[in-house]
Amino acid sequence: MTRLFLVDDHQLFLAGVKAELEGRADVVGVAADVDEAISSIRRTRPEVVLIDVHMPGGGGLAVLGAVTETNPEIKFLALSVSDAAEDVIAMIRAGARGYVTKTISADDLAEAIDRVKAGDAVFSPRLAGFVLDAFAGGLPAPADQELDQLTPREREVLRLIARGFAYKQVATRLSLSVKTVESHVSAVLRKLQLSSRHELARWATDRRIV
Repeated sequence: MTRLFLVDDHQLFLAGVKAELEGRADVVGVAADVDEAISSIRRTRPEVVLIDVHMPGGGGLAVLGAVTETNPEIKFLALSVSDAAEDVIAMIRAGARGYVTKTISADDLAEAIDRVKAGDAVFSPRLAGFVLDAFAGGLPAPADQELDQLTPREREVLRLIARGFAYKQVATRLSLSVKTVESHVSAVLRKLQLSSRHELARWATDRRIV
């Protein structure tokens, strides 16, 4: 059973979600504001955080950013009344593994939580298109022959390493072993004829991959 933490500033909704998920997830804590959420999540270390997007004090983005800095292994699933493309994209860019709306059924929500725990990306049907459209242009065009040498997984590793993540953090985010991440980095450096992570980060920044 997934160790779950719930964050929402509407107490009634929070209680309702907790009741609906009883027996389907191990709810290790709840919080109704940003500061409480950050400290409690760090203390309880759940596997998945189900988080509202819009709350006073910075909302879900503030919680996600603060927690992933210290606990990158914790996965986030956004649950919101908003289905606006900008909200979906902002949460995914910040590191959330999925985004579902509050119209979701209890059964589907429980399944989404388990899938996020397993490393899948989960979206309410119409929201997936926003993410695909937003990230379709995230990599340079195929005309970049150097980039074309890299496999999709090597590109993922490259992007995270260039952002400053440690090997262990990359391994956690991509559900890989540290040794596998090291192998991917070595392959990227060899293919691009670079000699260090610093050069790799500069290469990625110049091509706007980061």
